[in-house]
Amino acid sequence: MGFLKTTPVKQTDEELLYSYKSTGKSDYFGLLYDRYIPLVYGVCLKYLQNVDEAEDAVMQLFEQLLSKVLQHEIQMFRTWLYRVAQNHCLQILRNKDRSVQVELRSDFMESDEFLHLLDEDDNNERTQALQICLKKLPENQRVTIARFFMDEMSYADIADTTGFPLKSVKSFIQNGKRNLKICIEQTCKIG
Repeated sequence: MGFLKTTPVKQTDEELLYSYKSTGKSDYFGLLYDRYIPLVYGVCLKYLQNVDEAEDAVMQLFEQLLSKVLQHEIQMFRTWLYRVAQNHCLQILRNKDRSVQVELRSDFMESDEFLHLLDEDDNNERTQALQICLKKLPENQRVTIARFFMDEMSYADIADTTGFPLKSVKSFIQNGKRNLKICIEQTCKIG
């Protein structure tokens, strides 16, 4: 307990994660995870729709993540943890063979219609066209597209890291998608 009292509460997520990775002391990870228990619990409750199962999932995740974080290079812990919690809950549901009913708000997410352009299994011509067209986008569109689709960041995280207003982030992504689609179609026709 003396360790917890002397640890500064003001440490950033990155500092706590680094401290845990470099020392192996689980107290550092415990402090970091404690910050996000409400988030993890909320995700688990949303998917599992059962208080006891959600509480169990929060504890299971903590135990699993003690070793998992050591194996991953994590850029933004909050975003990474959110995705891991989602996947954990979906796996629980798959194991139970229950259908998942989650309310998805279209104003906070993009559709998957664009993701086929980023599919690495797609043909080489489209992949090359995508690389060329990404370079042609205005910087604000290129940055937001890359962070949203490739780094899987949320609108809010992109706004935080770039300084762009939240409404502008959504606009940049929509315009960037449209411009990329047009450019790729033209590039593939020419090639």
